[in-house]
Amino acid sequence: MNPAIRRVVVLDQQLPAALPVQRVEVRRITIEPHTAFGAHIHNGPVFGNIVSGSAIYQQGGDDEPQVLHPGDVFYEPAVDRISRFDTADEAVTFLAYFPLTAGQEATLDLVGE
Repeated sequence: MNPAIRRVVVLDQQLPAALPVQRVEVRRITIEPHTAFGAHIHNGPVFGNIVSGSAIYQQGGDDEPQVLHPGDVFYEPAVDRISRFDTADEAVTFLAYFPLTAGQEATLDLVGE
């Protein structure tokens, strides 16, 4: 093993059910400062990592909000309500990874509070 290379697992997420992934779509997403996106759900799981800036993240209504910073990773389960993915005084840029089944397109639907 090369001592100049370190590998660290930062997220090892168990999925609730087997997912026959055919492809993974990766998106670079930027949200401007002072943006409250609103509660939403995705039609499949989403994994992400913060590249720059910060975001206020809250899953469901009971979890405490957390602030994600560069290098932080997150997981949004399929069809679970994401209450917040908001910005405060700075923009955020993150990479979002969408594992997709055959013929599936990634969707995001806004849901009421």
